[in-house]
Amino acid sequence: MLLPIIMLLLCAIGGAAVFFFFKMQKRRYKDMESVGARTANEFINVRDIHGNLLYTQDGMALCFSKITPISIDLYSRNEKQALARNLTAEMSGNQDEFQLLAVSRPVDISPLLTELTGMMAATSDRKQKELLRNEIMEMNAYAISGDIVERQFYNILWADNSEDVNRELTNRAKRFALNYTNCGVGCDLLGQQEIVRLCNLINNPAYSHIEDSDTAPVIPIIEI
Repeated sequence: MLLPIIMLLLCAIGGAAVFFFFKMQKRRYKDMESVGARTANEFINVRDIHGNLLYTQDGMALCFSKITPISIDLYSRNEKQALARNLTAEMSGNQDEFQLLAVSRPVDISPLLTELTGMMAATSDRKQKELLRNEIMEMNAYAISGDIVERQFYNILWADNSEDVNRELTNRAKRFALNYTNCGVGCDLLGQQEIVRLCNLINNPAYSHIEDSDTAPVIPIIEI
């Protein structure tokens, strides 16, 4: 009598486990469908990009400025120290909160390849042609492997979205950029197309950097 009771209990437990499993799977599919229907803008908290500002879903406005990179390896020790002191002095009077963003992007070496190809076509020296051909092959190999990247640096300023946020935040960003230019370091505000490219560079791993990419307004849908 004990064995049939045990078998009935095991069957009941197994049936309950299967029931809860399918119930959880159904709930999971519903959650995935709701996520799949969200737009890319909702997923990355972007409501709109207009002019020099990016507007978020949670009521914030962001302004981006790009710092022109410099090679301090070419500076002497005294020049490096002088640049650090000047930047520190300029930034010390700035009370605005900001974020420094550093991202890597592929380097566009097509102008270099075009120049090397033109040089190879213009020369009649066989040895020079061979050297240029080898250099072009090396550059193509680097481009295919994706090993040629450069670091780009951006400043981000933000404020609560309001009626005058465009003027106020843009003026703050211009004053902030002036701190760099006073020290001989270029810093420019990003426009609408540049902000779109930056968002693609950060949020889209498959994004290939193209200077003349189309930034027409679209509503992409995330597919799960």
